[in-house]
Amino acid sequence: MKRWGRHSRLLLASALALALPLASASAQSAIYRWVDGTGDVHYSQGVDSVPPALRAGATIIGYDRPPEPSPTASASPARPSGKVTFTPGQAIMVTARINGSGSANLMLDTGASRTVINPSVLSALGVSYENARRTSLKGVTGDPTDVDAVTLESIEVDGARHGPLVVLSHDTGFGAKGDGLLGRDYLDNFTITIDNTTGILTLTPK
Repeated sequence: MKRWGRHSRLLLASALALALPLASASAQSAIYRWVDGTGDVHYSQGVDSVPPALRAGATIIGYDRPPEPSPTASASPARPSGKVTFTPGQAIMVTARINGSGSANLMLDTGASRTVINPSVLSALGVSYENARRTSLKGVTGDPTDVDAVTLESIEVDGARHGPLVVLSHDTGFGAKGDGLLGRDYLDNFTITIDNTTGILTLTPK
């Protein structure tokens, strides 16, 4: 099984590894998110694939089968859903369209309570800091960092749009790997379904 590159020190102290509401499926088909002793984040299929000592801290983030269509789903127009392709066991990266214009390459992380985007990316996209407010971002090491909280008109992933949304302007240190984290402040507005066979993640508006 492949694993993520290290980024646990960059997550918010307030990040709680809560499972998102998901379509009903058997426990055997669940996709788990767990962190090993060195701080690396993993995605695994089935609880048996998580080391026994770490199962208590593992959280379900999706299932490997798409949900069955609802009998009433066609009765009214549905809001657009988004689909993201991924490689099982690796970081799930998404191209997020910011304010309907440019985009940022963000790492999807249900363990992060807030979305964090590199300041240079926000500036290049013309995001205004006029009404930004200073706040503190605390990592797992306990050292706080002052960051700007800025308001975006919207974040959109393959048609799955939400906004306005206040995000944190901060360099996560991912370098070429990505421009930041897509957190639960965005993700909690969608039901996440993971098809681990085809490598497709679906964001369905609630």
